[in-house]
Amino acid sequence: MRTVCSALLLALAIIAPAQSQPAPAETLFRNVRVFDGSGAAISAPTDVLVRGNVIVSVGPATPAPGATVIDGGGRRTLMPGLIDAHVHLAFMGLGKEALMSSDLTPAAVEAATAREANAMLMRGFTAVRDMGGPVFALKRAIDRGAVAGPRLWPSGAMISQTSGHADFRLPSEGSRRFTGKPSRSELLGANFIADGRDEVLVATRENLRFGASQIKLMAGGGASSDYDPIDVAQYTLDELKAAVEAADDWNTYVTVHAYTPKAVRRAVEAGVKVIEHGQLLDDATIQLLVDKGVWLSLQNLPPAGAADGVDMRAKKAAIAEGSDKAWATAKRLGVKLAWGTDFLFQPELGREQNAYLLKLRRWFTPAEILAKATGTNAELLALSGPRAPYQGRLGVVATGALADLILVDGDPVANVDL
Repeated sequence: MRTVCSALLLALAIIAPAQSQPAPAETLFRNVRVFDGSGAAISAPTDVLVRGNVIVSVGPATPAPGATVIDGGGRRTLMPGLIDAHVHLAFMGLGKEALMSSDLTPAAVEAATAREANAMLMRGFTAVRDMGGPVFALKRAIDRGAVAGPRLWPSGAMISQTSGHADFRLPSEGSRRFTGKPSRSELLGANFIADGRDEVLVATRENLRFGASQIKLMAGGGASSDYDPIDVAQYTLDELKAAVEAADDWNTYVTVHAYTPKAVRRAVEAGVKVIEHGQLLDDATIQLLVDKGVWLSLQNLPPAGAADGVDMRAKKAAIAEGSDKAWATAKRLGVKLAWGTDFLFQPELGREQNAYLLKLRRWFTPAEILAKATGTNAELLALSGPRAPYQGRLGVVATGALADLILVDGDPVANVDL
């Protein structure tokens, strides 16, 4: 039995025709079953008509002369493109050794991110939320058609306190405050080390200046960093509020990296709208997220990599141990729950992206899994409001929605392995 069926990925260009231009080309998906992104049952065979890059009808349709017609034979399923809510394109394609190399150039980083973006699109992911790193140039290349990749919601440089989760300095690098020299990772656009309200404001506004869709701060310890234990809270309430106020002035939001109740509760008090991770949260703190309408963007942490030291392995083991409880509790309490991968520094993990989505079978039905990676994650992307880089509805197969679609050879609700 085949474990992987063919998929047709449609990259439909954004078209804004002037009145003097001919009408956008049409594509008719004939005799296809539809998974609409809501978690509802697969439809009976029907038609879906696309004009330009917008779905204009779901139901029996007659295309314009010369339209492209793709026949699903009554067995193929048309569904929204997949969405990963937590990626780091700049850090997926390069291992730690390469990232630490003094020979690494911005051009090399851009080339690696372009490869990852193309591979991600061909795995069926048509939109991603990048949670930190130098990807603004990549986004521009994708948008102008120079690179084939998913729609990209960039955060820009990760904002971290000194000794925080995104303090990527080598042991030989001193503080900019004392030496006057920015760290190598800051020069690459990977992070901002910002201490105090004023520096946090500047870092937030710098990312917004370059086109960030949302702002990412490190509010607690992490598993893939050298300096900070997993239990620590990072940034004071006033520092977090500074970022929230600056983002709110631009009609977007702040999301934070945090695992523990203390870090998450402080972030919620500051007005943060999304928590990344949270595998070490207790029931009361997850209930707080429910009560406040705060999203939880959760992942299944990959196993330790070959380059990870003893401390990192111990931290990752603790997070993996808490993951099962976090997913189960989040579902039981009804928190707004997104899914992402968060692969870092292990290039070989990229090809496992779809397999990590399937890990959700432990807690969700196939229809719930597909809905989470389409309609639900699209709702999270919409939090960026007017700072969203692409206007239009995603994650659904519905009239008026953007036609980011994949065509699956079979019924993915009956057999999610497809």
